Amino acid sequence: MAIAKAERLMNLALCLLGTRRPLSKRELRESVEAYLEAGSDDAFNRMFERDKDDLRELGLVIETVESLDGEIGYLARRDSNRLPPITLDAEEAAALGLAAKVWQQARLAGAASGALQKLRAAGLPEDVDPYEAHGALEPRIPVHEAAFEPLMLACRDRRPVVFDYRKANAAQPEPRHVEPWALECWRGHWYLAGFDRDRGAERVFRLSRITGKVRSRGARFTAPVPDVVTVRETVASWAGETADRSALIRLRTGAGYPLRAKATGVRELGDGWDELEVPYGHGLDAWLVEFGPDVVVLEPAELRADVVDRLRAVAKG
Repeated sequence: MAIAKAERLMNLALCLLGTRRPLSKRELRESVEAYLEAGSDDAFNRMFERDKDDLRELGLVIETVESLDGEIGYLARRDSNRLPPITLDAEEAAALGLAAKVWQQARLAGAASGALQKLRAAGLPEDVDPYEAHGALEPRIPVHEAAFEPLMLACRDRRPVVFDYRKANAAQPEPRHVEPWALECWRGHWYLAGFDRDRGAERVFRLSRITGKVRSRGARFTAPVPDVVTVRETVASWAGETADRSALIRLRTGAGYPLRAKATGVRELGDGWDELEVPYGHGLDAWLVEFGPDVVVLEPAELRADVVDRLRAVAKG
């Protein structure tokens, strides 16, 4: 069975690399002998999707192209899958080794190790060990969200996705149709930047608020991908990091330590309450809601109204 699958993957890869135009599923089924043995269309579709994912995991760049009549085709361009000569010195190899070790606790560990093996096959000197020379460094990036891997692959392959997303002030998630651009980790949380088709604008999504599965869509991007995607700057501005105003709040004594760390002024009021002056920027209302009854907004009035609206929305949910 393993030999048959390996042969099937090789034949599919040769078909995709050998064509000058996108091939439809029907054409691929007629070209790969193993697919002709599939008992039904459903069985073939499942087999083909698994094989396509396996080839992508092995590093083959497979493009999904939609024709003018709406038919989906696939091809692997030779220029996109040709590895140029590799010349790395010891420091560059060490940097790659660090990058690979970052993902040791994630499902990408196998892909990272496989990438280093490909570099060796492409000419990385045998006497250079990417894992050496940095034994005291143990980099880690936590990846707990199930949405990370499918979104990473969608960003790489430029494939639109659909997922259910729950906003901070919403009781129920709602579907979002997104063209994913980039993933970035900021202060221990992963964020996706992309083009939200429903809203016709760029949006940033926190992965921990994605519920259910991420579904891919075989279509082209409708919006141009910017050369630089400023995920951290966008999230920072939403979190009030670029605030140019101040808000006055009451905070229960012994609570809200993150707020206290950001406060530019603190005054004890007695009776179990303190008065804090905190930077006020976009997204502060959503953050204050997370502290529930321990926070009361005094001013400005618009911030107080926003917090009250969010609390009412959660209560109704």
